[in-house]
Amino acid sequence: MADDDPRPLTLRDVSEASGVSEMTVSRVLRNRGDVSEATRAKVLEAAKTLGYVPNKIAGALASQRVNLVAVIIPSMRNMVFPEVMAGISGVLEDTELQPVVGVTDYLPEKEERVLYEMLSWRPSGVIIAGIEHTEASKAMLKASGIPVVEIMDTDGTPIDTAVGISHRRAGREMARAILKAGYQKIGFLGTKMPLDYRARKRFEGFTEALAKGGVEVMEQEFYSGGSALAKGREMTRDILEREPELDFLYYSNDMIGAGGLLYLLEQGRDIPADIGLAGFNGVELLQGLPRKLATMDACRDQIGRKAAEIIAARVEDADASFDKIIEMTPKITYGDTLRR
Repeated sequence: MADDDPRPLTLRDVSEASGVSEMTVSRVLRNRGDVSEATRAKVLEAAKTLGYVPNKIAGALASQRVNLVAVIIPSMRNMVFPEVMAGISGVLEDTELQPVVGVTDYLPEKEERVLYEMLSWRPSGVIIAGIEHTEASKAMLKASGIPVVEIMDTDGTPIDTAVGISHRRAGREMARAILKAGYQKIGFLGTKMPLDYRARKRFEGFTEALAKGGVEVMEQEFYSGGSALAKGREMTRDILEREPELDFLYYSNDMIGAGGLLYLLEQGRDIPADIGLAGFNGVELLQGLPRKLATMDACRDQIGRKAAEIIAARVEDADASFDKIIEMTPKITYGDTLRR
């Protein structure tokens, strides 16, 4: 085939370059059939040299599926989700399945569009963040006829299988730890609260546990944008200007919590004696802070790995059985900002 030939490469091109039949080339590229290692190596080398990529859609016409797993997440800027993706990729790399990512920006209507486009490619499975979806998205997922794993949250009824943590329980456990440490004047700071269902559930569990201890959230600070150190500093300053008597600040995530910690250290505050802080997610990147922020691990890698294991197992065997809800157990890390 000439270098300037614009036509797509075909099995015949690989067949001619490797000196074997098109049927044998097809078997090698689909990893099917009994083919000698020498022949397999010859075909793969020819395909690599030519730059041939199999047409997965054409090859999947009989099964109506391609070896792709649609992974739909709200953000790639939030460092939580790359860790989930690492867990998914770590499992799928040992299979023929490949993850393909769609990002929704926490917008339900965008999730609908992303899901529609991804399902049109007939993937072998879907891994999607959260349990809350629009009715249209739920309908598409239910009608897809493929394994669906909803991740990160178990507080609800999954369409197929859910793998994650109970965010309400996480909020309750943090509230109990704060009360046990003797803090009473508590503020809450959260981002993306109207759109981030999981952060909202943590807040609900948090306030519920405080109420049982006879304590209410004294002040709140919300912001609809993304998580950032600078925003955490700004929010911490603002909430303390309104309510300087606060003795504990609970943040919806570690990034704004870290910004708050840096602000308070600059102000010369005695942490955790004078004021305590805690975040959520257990972000390893923040281990280099002057003080170790109290937090709770969201089991991100575990969740990603388990979700991918379920998809891979059910693609291999449609009758493979798993619990409808698989709940991980996060643990509190007290660090240097929460009294024991």
